[in-house]
Amino acid sequence: ISTQFEYMMMKYCRYICAGTNAGAVHLLDPETMEVIKMWQAHSDRLSDMDAQNNYLVTCGWSKRQHRPPALEGFAKVYDLRKLEMLPPIPFQGAAAYIRMHPKLSTTSVLSSPTGRLQVVDLMNPNTSNILQANLNYMSHLAFAPSGAAWALADLDGAIHLWAASPTKLQYTESAVLTEFADEVFPLASMNIDADMPISTVGMPHYREKLLSAWSEDPVYELGFLPPKIDLDVMKHLVPAVVGLRGVNPKKAYRNQAEKLSILDSDGTALAAPKFLSEKSRTMKGEGDKERRISDAESFTDHRVAGNTKADVPVMYRLMEIKYSRYGVDDFDFGYYNKTQYSGLETHITNSYLNPLLQLLKYTPLFRNLALHHAASSCLSDSCLLCELGYLFDMLEKAEGQKCHATNFLKAFSGLSEASKLQLTEETSPQSTLEIRIQAANRFLLRQVSLDFQRIAPTDAKVDQNLGPRMRGSTPTFSRILQDSFEGRNSQRMWCDRCRRYQIVQSWEVVQHVPPVLTINTALNKQTDAKHLWSIPGWLPEKIGIIVEQGRLLCLEGETLRVSQKTRPPQSIVVYNLVGLVADVNSGERQKSHMVSLINVGLSSREPEIESQWHLFNDFLVRKVEREEALRFATSWKTPTIVTYQHQGASNAVDDSWRDALDASCLFMNWSLNPYNVPPQNWPCVLDPTSEQPGLGTHVPIDTEFVRLQQEEIEILATGDRQVVRPTREGLARVSVLRANGPHEGLPFINEYISISEPVVDYVTKYSGVSATDLDPNMSIHPLVPLKVAYKKLWILLNVGCVFVGHGLIKDFRNINMFVPKSQIVDTVTLFYNPARSKRQLSLRFLAWYLLKENIQSETHDSIEDALTALKIWRKYQEFEDAGIVEKMLDEIYAAGKKYNFKVPEQGHERTTGNLLVPSLGRDTPDIDSGVSGPSTPVSKKQGGNEYFESPLR
Repeated sequence: ISTQFEYMMMKYCRYICAGTNAGAVHLLDPETMEVIKMWQAHSDRLSDMDAQNNYLVTCGWSKRQHRPPALEGFAKVYDLRKLEMLPPIPFQGAAAYIRMHPKLSTTSVLSSPTGRLQVVDLMNPNTSNILQANLNYMSHLAFAPSGAAWALADLDGAIHLWAASPTKLQYTESAVLTEFADEVFPLASMNIDADMPISTVGMPHYREKLLSAWSEDPVYELGFLPPKIDLDVMKHLVPAVVGLRGVNPKKAYRNQAEKLSILDSDGTALAAPKFLSEKSRTMKGEGDKERRISDAESFTDHRVAGNTKADVPVMYRLMEIKYSRYGVDDFDFGYYNKTQYSGLETHITNSYLNPLLQLLKYTPLFRNLALHHAASSCLSDSCLLCELGYLFDMLEKAEGQKCHATNFLKAFSGLSEASKLQLTEETSPQSTLEIRIQAANRFLLRQVSLDFQRIAPTDAKVDQNLGPRMRGSTPTFSRILQDSFEGRNSQRMWCDRCRRYQIVQSWEVVQHVPPVLTINTALNKQTDAKHLWSIPGWLPEKIGIIVEQGRLLCLEGETLRVSQKTRPPQSIVVYNLVGLVADVNSGERQKSHMVSLINVGLSSREPEIESQWHLFNDFLVRKVEREEALRFATSWKTPTIVTYQHQGASNAVDDSWRDALDASCLFMNWSLNPYNVPPQNWPCVLDPTSEQPGLGTHVPIDTEFVRLQQEEIEILATGDRQVVRPTREGLARVSVLRANGPHEGLPFINEYISISEPVVDYVTKYSGVSATDLDPNMSIHPLVPLKVAYKKLWILLNVGCVFVGHGLIKDFRNINMFVPKSQIVDTVTLFYNPARSKRQLSLRFLAWYLLKENIQSETHDSIEDALTALKIWRKYQEFEDAGIVEKMLDEIYAAGKKYNFKVPEQGHERTTGNLLVPSLGRDTPDIDSGVSGPSTPVSKKQGGNEYFESPLR
């Protein structure tokens, strides 16, 4: 057959792959012999090439200036399905010969003339095996059809045969062994006499190796060396009857020896994080020698010895929170995250939704929708869209600090539809995570659409979720997505014309596509379909959709780029990949869990030059490379949910919801039991004309909590206690007061919370809340749902109010709200000096010492506590004006040590009016009155007016 090019070598697979003497590779149609595709593989001639299934690999020569051509140090790889070039394979030497493995479709072997061999997987070129053949100069390389043997030829005319098992060598797939005639050996003559050795007598047949055939110097595998004992364990060893004893660090089961699959000889092992209380007790000279997962850029490929699979990086392992006697607040979350993006804690029921919530948060259009809805007048306690808005706002304000989705997960679990669909952990203990999270994704988007229509019923629905079905042997992602849009199905229906049942096909007609596509990708249970994810680049970062006359066309790769050049811009909708939720099976003794991989650059306020892919593994957050984020392995990492967003919506972060914040709920009283509440128990609501809260408005606050779940502990064999699950508390009462104006000190929020969960302990002594206070039929206080109280606090936070109270950090954590430090005035922090004592002062002690008031004598009252915190803060301001803060702290801590930081009994007190005054008698004289010792000065004057306006000050 005559051709217009001069070909020097050919290979055949799905096309005829022909190489020219100029270094080009042509793909020829086997029927028409027309050139379909041409690549200039090498600048000079080809050295070798091979093709198998869907891949073509070549190696060749490159031209050099003023020097003869030289073999290139890499091999070119081409995808014959997409007709595009893949990343080349680097080779440590000059690549002269290349062959594809006949049985392993993606494995190839490269060879240099000196006998250097490199076995590499085309799907994962970073991992390879290097071999060296003992020959002078290699002239050829070949595989046996069975793949069990290699043949290497050298210039001396010798063939070197390599095989895994020479005794079981089989060159072809269906080989028939050649039968040879048995060799006949002549019998040796034997003379039996007294001098004949017994060993000359033949032995009967035996199957086991005889003792006489054993090696004289046998080597036995005794196992691994015992692991080094942790230094912390060595420090706490105590004498026992025999030797020493200490606490088992729980790195393995009891009486089980740990098998070290990775020897930590280079010191790269990651230390487990210490509790914060332990770090505070560590000597300053020791320093922080811990290696943090978040700090280590080289730990992407680091493995964890023990329970984790060998090919799973450490950052993908299952995250678990360890508890000390101080609860979850003592856990060092900063060990796992040093980025500006906050993770979510896992100690809450249904926290398997954490990756999905992170993916929705970093989808700008969905984030904007949730925050605008949360800023509206919606007060429904079952509105998931509001809870998502509160959660997204908390994650943004936290800027990398720990957060938890307690309120959202509580609202999600409280929906009866979620329980009916078995979306909660209580109702679906046997279902797999990938099935549950995909069903939750469909339910969540549908529920969010209904929540949105309650406020804006005329607007379009929220973007629908799509569930693609796998079709074909090796289809592209865009083809599968296109088939899922069409939704073709067949069913038997009655035909009036034929008067019988007929098979009828139906499909959906697409009129337009939404700006956000949320796609469930693990619906097909076929194993061959899952292998599509292991193909490099199979999940595109950009897709295009064309809708014409009810027909839909999905594009990707080169086809999309050509269509963008030839079609009008408005006729094609281009989507960018926002991120995905992946199912990770990281270990034999670890249950499957979900992680999310998100390109946070699309949700930043300023466009990013490069993609910013981050891994969100619950509370572990770290930056990863794009290749790592989009590399999948069917053995342990497969996508479950994929989200695309319209290209024009990238970086479209809308903060206009702050200007449209509906604060009407602050100016009205609302209750579930209005007829039971007497007039004196209603709070004095704010006047919208004269008491509008805004930036810098100080509001005293105090909250009370009841116990919803007791602490679960485990007694170890050593007698020590270990916390399995910490105490869980729920908001029962919140009081917010005015800090200025004619109604200073009066509450404008004083609400009791209606709790739907069973309360295990009302802790009335410390909360002041009894069972009747939270009963809608018996309570004489205004009862509101948690959503109403939370929204009022959320509005005060976002209008810029500054909260004044005692121990607010823990209170806001239990409320599930993150408040920046600039908006908190905490009297615990103001009167705390760790250099003097690590003891933090209680509100009652500060009130007794600074204000000469005895509070919390019988029970707690949130209004009284908030007002006391306001007064103490005003005292601190007076000390600050006079410059005697440090002096006062010394005096307070001296008194605290004297009375053990408790309010003295009656014998140590004297009564003045209605106030209990300490015996050391601190009155409030002027600064210039000549009184010695630390004192509280009067406020400074400016222009004849008080420096502050508050009557309390």
